Amino acid sequence: MKAILLAGGRGTRLRPLTLHTPKPIVPIFDRPFLDYQIELLRRVPEIDEVILSLNYQPRRIEEMFGDGAGRGLSIRYVVEPVPLGTGGAVKYAGDRLTDSVVVFNGDVLTAIDLDAVIRLHRERRATATIVLTPVPDPTAYGLVETDDLANVRRFIEKPDPSEITTNLINAGIYVLEPETFDRIPRDVSWSIERSYFPSLVEDGSTFVAYVYDGYWIDIGTPEKYLQVHRDIMDGRFEAAPFKGLTGDRILAASTARVDPAARLEGPCFLDEGVTVKAGAHVGPHAIVGRQGRIDEGARVSASILWPNARVGAEATVQDAIVGRSCHVGRSAIVTGGAVLGDRSTLTDFSRL
Repeated sequence: MKAILLAGGRGTRLRPLTLHTPKPIVPIFDRPFLDYQIELLRRVPEIDEVILSLNYQPRRIEEMFGDGAGRGLSIRYVVEPVPLGTGGAVKYAGDRLTDSVVVFNGDVLTAIDLDAVIRLHRERRATATIVLTPVPDPTAYGLVETDDLANVRRFIEKPDPSEITTNLINAGIYVLEPETFDRIPRDVSWSIERSYFPSLVEDGSTFVAYVYDGYWIDIGTPEKYLQVHRDIMDGRFEAAPFKGLTGDRILAASTARVDPAARLEGPCFLDEGVTVKAGAHVGPHAIVGRQGRIDEGARVSASILWPNARVGAEATVQDAIVGRSCHVGRSAIVTGGAVLGDRSTLTDFSRL
């Protein structure tokens, strides 16, 4: 059985972080995000190969993951000649497949039991199975309406309050039969959500929903990207490097150098080669990437610093994301959801 990971997007909602780093390999702590998805797929014994559907900076991703050796699954790469949309990407990557295929959006982190989804698909002899997840505010999403037997009946895009009949949304995880891919036109941009799925409803295909109410998040915005790290640190999503940890949950690599006069307050994470100077405070939900430097008296909390970032003396970084090789100057303040792209410099005493 194969799995297609739709990882070709440009990650525009995460810019400027994704200008030089494709969204599938943005770091979650010390690992690329794609690692977490592959780890989930590896738990399904039937899946023996992951097909990565790429378009944006594909070489960066292939250089990092290779053929999958050491990750427990074979990895194959399919690079779209032009962006083909979600439906076109599935067609392009899976045109020669003959068995059921798992399709996974490239920005979803979840703890779902994929075996159970596949089992439902086969029990119902479905043409397609879609995973749905409930949300507290259904007005912000396109909704998916089902009947009492979990058959998909309707897609409601941007509903008015009077149209809301459900709180279930598309979770970006599917099991599909390749025999249906002939309804997707070749080599044109086509949406799986707006065209392929509605066509299954219209012609009465067996199209069923698996409702999952466990952990699910789309990491594609700075706010959600920050939240993923907090959820892992706080145990709401069980994953390395904080899986199973209790107590103060301060994780510092063996090569991190923390001055005795600095203060660390968990949960926090210091990667390889990090330096924390005297009087600095690394507070809750701070992540400092490889070779990062926190100078004397600086304060970092509820923030993510990508590798080689430096926070100057007496500076404050709170509720922010700081890209690779950035320099936050002395006594500068970065807060309120600010995002600094790679190699940005914020001069001394600036406020952002």
